[in-house]
Amino acid sequence: MKFVALVSGGKDSCFNIWHCLSQGHELIALANLYPPPEGSEELDSFMYQTVGYQALEHYEECIGVPMHRRVIAGTSKNQQLEYEKTEDDEIEDLYQLLSDVKESHPELEAVSVGAILSSYQRTRVEDVCARLNLVALSYLWQMNQLGLMGEMCQSGMDARIIKVAAIGLDENDLGKSLIEMYPKLIKLNDMYDVHICGEGGEFETLVFDAPFFLKKLSITHQEVIKPSNDEVYHLSLGFTTQEKSKEDGDATKFLSAPPLLNEEMESIYDQLSSTKFKIPLVEKEAQSALVEFEVTSKQVGNLLYISNLSSREDEIESQITSIFTQLTDILNTHGLSYEHIQSVQLFLRDMDDFAKVNAIYQQYFTKPLPSSRVCVQTLLPEKNQALLSAIVIPNLKDKSGVHVRGISYWAPHNIGPYSQSILHKQQRTTVALISGQIPLIPQSMVLADPNDRLLNVALSLQHFDSVKKLISLDQNAFAICYFKDLEYLPIAIEAWKLYEPSSKVPVVFAQVTQLPKSAPIEWSGSVYQETPNYDDYYGDSSENEDESTQIANNLSSLELQGQSVTFQDGYVSLTFAPGLSATAHNTVILNKGQASKLETIPQEYSVDIIPVNRLFDFTGKDQDLAVLHRLNI
Repeated sequence: MKFVALVSGGKDSCFNIWHCLSQGHELIALANLYPPPEGSEELDSFMYQTVGYQALEHYEECIGVPMHRRVIAGTSKNQQLEYEKTEDDEIEDLYQLLSDVKESHPELEAVSVGAILSSYQRTRVEDVCARLNLVALSYLWQMNQLGLMGEMCQSGMDARIIKVAAIGLDENDLGKSLIEMYPKLIKLNDMYDVHICGEGGEFETLVFDAPFFLKKLSITHQEVIKPSNDEVYHLSLGFTTQEKSKEDGDATKFLSAPPLLNEEMESIYDQLSSTKFKIPLVEKEAQSALVEFEVTSKQVGNLLYISNLSSREDEIESQITSIFTQLTDILNTHGLSYEHIQSVQLFLRDMDDFAKVNAIYQQYFTKPLPSSRVCVQTLLPEKNQALLSAIVIPNLKDKSGVHVRGISYWAPHNIGPYSQSILHKQQRTTVALISGQIPLIPQSMVLADPNDRLLNVALSLQHFDSVKKLISLDQNAFAICYFKDLEYLPIAIEAWKLYEPSSKVPVVFAQVTQLPKSAPIEWSGSVYQETPNYDDYYGDSSENEDESTQIANNLSSLELQGQSVTFQDGYVSLTFAPGLSATAHNTVILNKGQASKLETIPQEYSVDIIPVNRLFDFTGKDQDLAVLHRLNI
């Protein structure tokens, strides 16, 4: 893709340019925002590095592509993590700058941004890109800081410290190279948790040269500035450009992408490679489900479950429109909106309709942090081309999440209007639902080698784990593995056992007809984390005992067959018998047309249906149905 690079002069923006070039993208322009001439060189901005901005006047000559610049007129008015268009905010200056670049370069497709850990920066650039129909390229996103700084030091990029603002750093460090500072930064990280890459604002850098530079910067004068009584120092510099020699580095050198599998998943892959899979695989002819599922809308615990919305209209577009009309009406009845939805399960009769469905779907999810989503092709009742269920968080202050739209090495960006995960923060536990993860190679967004089943299983599971780590919820609540071909079943079962050592975590393996992008496998599920020592600080012991008793009573009434997870204010359990809970939400995963196996659903029950071709437990045994019970108090 043809891209413009957002540059501050710092190491991250320049190193990301290099990764973009290494991935085959074409740099056609640079873009920079700088402080007003009458103001301070060091602008108080949550978003932009401005110290050393005078160097950017020379970057067009150094790099050899046009530079587009604009004064920062706005301020950080909108400080929410998820950004929406806000008048007079500094992000609107970025929007105008990139609009100007796009007008000058109509062929522009993407934007390079050097965010490493800052979701604040990432979400804002992605918002602007979405409004301009551009793609964010953020290859440094979520990279390990120690490893990344090591790569920068070894790369031949000449980056130097021009500002310090952290304990252990002082004016004597100004002007030093990354290689000189690397040992000290590691030491300060160990002693004071200083970010090795400066992600906490501990220091800022300026790149004087890089292998892709045509010329390099040279200092004409410098002065140490201490603008306040704080231990903050920066360099005020003057520059000229200088011709490069052969000793300055190889201009054709490219950076390597990180290994596709991380250490944990590489280990799982190696163990799978040495495993002989003996589960018998006998294909059975799929049958169409025979009954149409009843719509339910129930408040269970502190969540609203809207289940089994379908339509009998003739065309898929009409059915989806009808389903969303029903969903809108139910939300309106409860005084809620699409912004409150935590997750959506969308089942299609034909995945070829995916684009048509998405075009309508995205019209309803227009706010930041759209719901998470699972979408698969499976068997549906006659005349139903789609089936939708949703979980809704009534109180928006309890909702958070992660919606990554930029291309990186981290994990796939979204291929639809949904978030990777939406979190529901309860008093004692935070519970999240994770969107379906398929084995896409993140930097190219193409599927992994279809002939390597082990890689597809491990890579898709790694993406699930990457989202889990990003949202910092350590415990698995349940998982559903969807796959198309039965050859994947024993591999997926073994991979899950290697990944999740506890056999108590509910997990099911479901064969379906098709997956997004014709992927062979998809992992989805829920994760959680309890609030440490909540009761010591906030708890009412009698109230806690009452809730614990309610959870225990619910569990004992289910006659569990061994897989359940309990947390401080809720539980998840799995049974392969047709028993429903009146006090929890019930997800019934139904094998083919086995509706007769399910008892008549009383009106007061909350039940959503997942129809699949075949269903298996974690031992590989065929099952007619599974019932997943969930309660969040």
